[in-house]
Amino acid sequence: MDQPKTDYGKTLNLPETQFPMRGNLPQAEPKVQAWWDEIGIYEKVQKKNAGRPKFILHDGPPYANGDIHIGHALNKTLKDFVVRFKSMSGFDAPYVPGWDTHGLPIEQAITNSGKVDRKKMGISEFREFCKEYALEWVERQKKQFQRLAVRGDWEHPYLTLQPEYEAAQIRLFGQMVKKGYIYKGLKPVYWSPSSESALAEAEIEYKEKTSPSIYVAFQVKDGKGKLPETASLVIWTTTPWTLPANLGISLHPEYEYALVNAAGKQYVLAKGLLEAAAKEIGWTEYTIEATFIGSELEHVVCRHPIYDRDSLVILGEHVTLEAGTGCVHTAPGHGEDDFAVGQRYNLGVLSPVDDQGKFTAEAPGFEGIYYEKANGMILEMLTESGHLLKQSSIVHQYPHDWRTKKPVMYRATEQWFASIDAFREDMLREIKNVEWTPAWGEVRLHNMIADRGDWCISRQRVWGVPIPIFYCKSCGHSHVDEETINHVADIFAKEGSNAWFIRDESELLPEGSVCPKCGHNQFRKEKDIMDVWFDSGSSHAGVLGQREALQFPADLYLEGSDQYRGWFNSSLITSTAVNGCAPYKGVLSHGFTLDGEGRKMSKSLGNTVDPLKVCDKLGADILRLWVASADYQSDQRLSDNILTQTAEVYRKIRNTLRFLHGNLTGFNPATDRVAVKDMNSLDRYAMIRLNKLIAKVTESYNRYEFQQVYQAVHHFCAVEMSAFYLDIVKDRLYASKPGDPARKAAQTVLYDALCAITKLVTPILPHTADEIWRLIPGVTEESVQLAEMPVADPAVADAELEQRWEAFIVIRDEVNKALEEARNKKLIGNSLGAKLDLYPTKETEALLGQFADLDQLFIVSAVELHKADEAHPEDAAAFKGLHVRVSQAEGEKCERCWIVTPEVGTVEEHSTLCERCAEVIG
Repeated sequence: MDQPKTDYGKTLNLPETQFPMRGNLPQAEPKVQAWWDEIGIYEKVQKKNAGRPKFILHDGPPYANGDIHIGHALNKTLKDFVVRFKSMSGFDAPYVPGWDTHGLPIEQAITNSGKVDRKKMGISEFREFCKEYALEWVERQKKQFQRLAVRGDWEHPYLTLQPEYEAAQIRLFGQMVKKGYIYKGLKPVYWSPSSESALAEAEIEYKEKTSPSIYVAFQVKDGKGKLPETASLVIWTTTPWTLPANLGISLHPEYEYALVNAAGKQYVLAKGLLEAAAKEIGWTEYTIEATFIGSELEHVVCRHPIYDRDSLVILGEHVTLEAGTGCVHTAPGHGEDDFAVGQRYNLGVLSPVDDQGKFTAEAPGFEGIYYEKANGMILEMLTESGHLLKQSSIVHQYPHDWRTKKPVMYRATEQWFASIDAFREDMLREIKNVEWTPAWGEVRLHNMIADRGDWCISRQRVWGVPIPIFYCKSCGHSHVDEETINHVADIFAKEGSNAWFIRDESELLPEGSVCPKCGHNQFRKEKDIMDVWFDSGSSHAGVLGQREALQFPADLYLEGSDQYRGWFNSSLITSTAVNGCAPYKGVLSHGFTLDGEGRKMSKSLGNTVDPLKVCDKLGADILRLWVASADYQSDQRLSDNILTQTAEVYRKIRNTLRFLHGNLTGFNPATDRVAVKDMNSLDRYAMIRLNKLIAKVTESYNRYEFQQVYQAVHHFCAVEMSAFYLDIVKDRLYASKPGDPARKAAQTVLYDALCAITKLVTPILPHTADEIWRLIPGVTEESVQLAEMPVADPAVADAELEQRWEAFIVIRDEVNKALEEARNKKLIGNSLGAKLDLYPTKETEALLGQFADLDQLFIVSAVELHKADEAHPEDAAAFKGLHVRVSQAEGEKCERCWIVTPEVGTVEEHSTLCERCAEVIG
């Protein structure tokens, strides 16, 4: 192979085991990974750490549907940083990867594939297709994560479709039932017509939507002596389709309402919104005839604007003065607040829309019409009847199904719920006990738990874990108890949840089961499955509670910030419900990946970055280094240009390590080490800075501040080593005798730096680190992953010496500027062709007087340090603390070390060498 050239034009005699100049990562990494597999690196790490304190990072399961994207790469790589560091820092840190394998997207993928006819297929058969599909993607994603060098127990991952997992989930559900936290109720829930299923809050995303904005008059039928029957209450809504379900009008009990005369008619609306509403409706003139407090108008009866039925005026604290009229159209079947206030007034629940979003016979005139299409028909009817006061459009944030991307609705249906109020305070207490990274995560999840309603856990799908409830065929009573739950769980543990759809009720129930209410012994099964967030939210029971290598609670959950409403949330609910505590001691969240211009990545924009293509082009270590470089707590930018910059940083780190290794020729760490106390001042300073790097990087890893690790290592390699220490000691390394104690001291620094940096970058650059480690003399571990993280030695610290060198470096930077100016003027070429005359201030003279061999420190051939009171020549450049005059050094250039000195040729046998080199050559 080509061997590197020194700055002195001499070829180094490096051993053939020297790692190549270029990483060639796309070709080298698969070979390193094959070696890891060959030696069983995961098992060896676990064996080495057996018996040590555990650190458990519990993997949030990605969805088994499609190739991994850059968000997956970011997430898994961050997790790998943590696990690798902890494994090298005295912890038993197993990593069990997992997958979420149930849910609607897989059902849709199978249905849309064209390979099956869903209508001609039984449920159990269809579920088998779903299972095969999920398992295929698990295997595919597994290989893709392994290409990123994510180390884990890939032979034994957890899947939410595994029988033992499903059984644990059933038992957890049973515990919640036993504690009274599970109930069935008729309540408005998010309903997705496109999915034909109820959704949880975590399955909702908000997108812009254009909706009608209408003001509608509800004429008074019975004013209760307060309002004339010629008046009308004015409501404002953006969902005209909910008007057929209207049963009331809500007012705030404490707001002031005005009876106004506008356009020759009387209307009632909140006084605080009167001016804005009048302008919107188009009332140029109006007069206030009377005012009322909201509570005075309670029980006033209005006429429904479409149907011959009443709309009762009721009171509710949910009414605000933010927009509208302060008179809120109330449809208990289509709104959470509406439902709650309707319950207080016994309005009943009317939800005349079916699973597909089409109106039923309970909305005469609109039967079979899709709810959004009915908007236009309703507006026409309101216009013809004179009840529509104003119609316009509004663009607002509206809830959508995060899978189908279609709008959702609130719809009252019978569903199974998990009570939140029953243990809400316990969850809020547990949130305070968790360590949050970033700290704002605590506030975010606290507010979500404080404000969320009961959790709708039932879904009208088939690919998932069934809700293990039975109904008495005689009286309809729902039957579930501890014996039944355990019986079903035992069956699932052996056969999987498909047994629910294959077996008869009598086989799923314990022998002799009877209805506790009526004594009947015939039952039917619940058809709904559990929310997939209940599946993944049960992982603390199905994984942490069952795997011998793991423990509960986990030390860390690490996911994207969207999981505050997802996995962090559902896991906290289920764990607190059954265990009384959070399933995690710490939570770390990261942002999302944007393109180089800060735009969200999407296939439609064509700005996505495929992590596997990055691995093929640049290497996984480059992608991992980018992850370390990014401020993961915010959204991160990624582009080809950013990756190119990252590759350049990688090259600098790699070349520094390569230089360190390449200059250890002839160095035996067992016999040639020089004690720090016996080193010169420069070498001791380098050891101080190395120890500070170790301390800084260790602290940063422990604080999950990987960007600080990246910056510290890069700065140390590029600035403190390459641009300073290594630049100075090259002459000592290349020109001194092999056994020179000063050379051995420098090699000791290089050796310690090489070992330490290699270990420190292992969590981030595992391929590169292991490539280097196998070439370092004297190491005993088969892989660097089996080594321990370096520990800073406090005995090396010397604050006075460190401060002195830091002050010198400031002066050195000024001198380098003078050398650069002389080089630009063609006065000198290489700095070794220069002589320096330094005219210092008294303070600088005192500082520089403490350093020997200034010519070596400034990498020039000669230095003359003048007295502080000596006048400087006019052509000397002025810098802070001194004047510098650069001139050509006197003498000839030594052919070996390039130093210009009159000594060249003074040794007769070596006419082209200086005295030192002549002696070394001998």
